[in-house]
Amino acid sequence: MKRIRKRYFPFLKAGMQTLIAYRMNFLGFVIGGLVYCFVMFYLWRAVFTSSGGDRFLGFTMTEMVLFLFLSNAATQLTFSSVSGDIGEEIKDGSICMRLIKPVDTDWSYLWNELGGALLKLLVFLLPMVVGLEIYRTCITGQFLFSPVHFLLFLLSLILAYLISFRINLCFGFVAFYVKNLWGFNILKNSIIHFLSGSLIPLAFMPSVLRLILEYLPFASMSYTPVMIYLCKYSPQEIALRMGIQVFWIIAMFGLSKLVWRGAIRKLSVQGG
Repeated sequence: MKRIRKRYFPFLKAGMQTLIAYRMNFLGFVIGGLVYCFVMFYLWRAVFTSSGGDRFLGFTMTEMVLFLFLSNAATQLTFSSVSGDIGEEIKDGSICMRLIKPVDTDWSYLWNELGGALLKLLVFLLPMVVGLEIYRTCITGQFLFSPVHFLLFLLSLILAYLISFRINLCFGFVAFYVKNLWGFNILKNSIIHFLSGSLIPLAFMPSVLRLILEYLPFASMSYTPVMIYLCKYSPQEIALRMGIQVFWIIAMFGLSKLVWRGAIRKLSVQGG
């Protein structure tokens, strides 16, 4: 454990320092996400108003507000830029410096991102949860916060991030073949954003499609943690959903190792 800390802690520290160094970029990222949430809030409020009822497909308007903000926060926290980082390092040649270091390549990327994710958790997610609970208490007149579900939500978020990281790591290794991932990254992020249920709750989709998407890794990246927080799952369903998350972590870990073995043989850089 001491050896791992000594070897990878500098990457964790570097990730924190990077986020702090570009504070305005992070601030713009947060403000942009909040603006998106408020736009979606007015859109869904119009949907609930036109439906003529207090509930729409199992959601109240208050629950939908929490879903919108929490799914955005979960997306921000589980977002992994490793595919873009690998692509840029291959373009400028700096990937060679990473490969000669006495560390595992994937672990160095992981610890570097964990630093930024930890800061996002402290300065973005926790204040948002406090604000949302104050809002829900004012609207419903009841304090519905569940510490148990919040802890399960955090655990599910950690699992979700590991899935996201491994998926993006596999995708990043494609850069060893195509050399430039910029356009592919945009396409990949758009597809994941839709299939993960962060744009439209999977509960609103046709039953067959919803069943398929719930067992794919994308739903585990934001939809599952948020539904756990909202107490939409029974204890048995929580165990099932988190079991699915663990399964995809193992599967993506194996896939990333397999892809890496083929990709490293194709290494050629344009810079450096």
